[in-house]
Amino acid sequence: MFNATMKTKIKQSELFNDLPSAKTGVLPSTRYQGSKYKIIDWINYYTKDLSFNSVLDAFGGTGCVSYMFKINRKQVFYNDSLKFNYYIGLAIIENSKIILNENDVNFILKKHLNIKYPTFIFDTFHDIYFTDEENKWLDVIITNIRLVQDKYKQALAYYALFQACIIKRPYNLFHRKNLYIRTAKVKRSFGNKKTWDTPFDNHFRRFVEEANNAVFNNGKKNRSFHSDIFEVGVKADLIYIDTPYISTVGSGVNYFDFYHFLEGIVFYEQWPNLIDKNSKHKKIKNGKNEWCNKGEIHQAFKKLFKKFQDSILVVSYRDDGTPTINELIEMLKIYKNNIEVKKLDYKYVLSTGSSKEVLIIAK
Repeated sequence: MFNATMKTKIKQSELFNDLPSAKTGVLPSTRYQGSKYKIIDWINYYTKDLSFNSVLDAFGGTGCVSYMFKINRKQVFYNDSLKFNYYIGLAIIENSKIILNENDVNFILKKHLNIKYPTFIFDTFHDIYFTDEENKWLDVIITNIRLVQDKYKQALAYYALFQACIIKRPYNLFHRKNLYIRTAKVKRSFGNKKTWDTPFDNHFRRFVEEANNAVFNNGKKNRSFHSDIFEVGVKADLIYIDTPYISTVGSGVNYFDFYHFLEGIVFYEQWPNLIDKNSKHKKIKNGKNEWCNKGEIHQAFKKLFKKFQDSILVVSYRDDGTPTINELIEMLKIYKNNIEVKKLDYKYVLSTGSSKEVLIIAK
């Protein structure tokens, strides 16, 4: 059965109204571009009654969709090709009981006399993303986080640090050298200078609390992976697919370029050798990515659908993307007889278009 036109509007915050009675965590907020956080109820509405016990979130990103499945008592396999995102999956998807206590936080936020702290960020990123004092702070905190022994506590600390870095950035991105937007003494029509000027320590503690509140045990052995999706060996009943977006004119969303600074944080020792010397804002050299290439994206989808042909395939998409919705349907028809398309009017914060959010469900 194929339904190409069905449209439904779902009220926000309905996700927690129809849950198992056992204790669940609280879905943390997120500021990542492209996040499905604000339409999570809509995705839940169309997936909760499908017949599956395990799910692979192939391009996990913020982890909010994985978290939704975790709440719904599914075994969740979170995957992302970016290492910093892997730590998000480790912190709130794989982790079932470990939290950061006050002693942990105090250790992370203190400059210890017996530790020799590097000054890489202070030396490298002057006047690009953060102030000199903030850059010094980052060098200290990253060094302390790297000394945390428990992998889940370390992941929670990284999560809090990522969110603190993002909230202090204009547009919540690292796509250009624009610290001046924060520091210029001018009247602003956007942004929140109070948030930008709030000390890193305060933001970090706030996001530690959010991360801690997100931790819960859903009775399943959930896992977080950092891998190219074609190298993931996990089998799951349902594959949730939310690839980087390429518009019909061929302009793509490359999350690596948007959040390279966060990726650098988790590769702190290697960071000096990863920077693109031709980049004014010191971004990390970007590797090959077929999901951001208009000439390769069709073949990538075909390869992905073939790899997971034995699972239910749920594709999050937009109705003005490349490939087109019809092209994706034709690819899926090779393996699936039952394909439904759901559409929702939704506008992303930085988007100037009027595209619709799309969910393709292939069984």
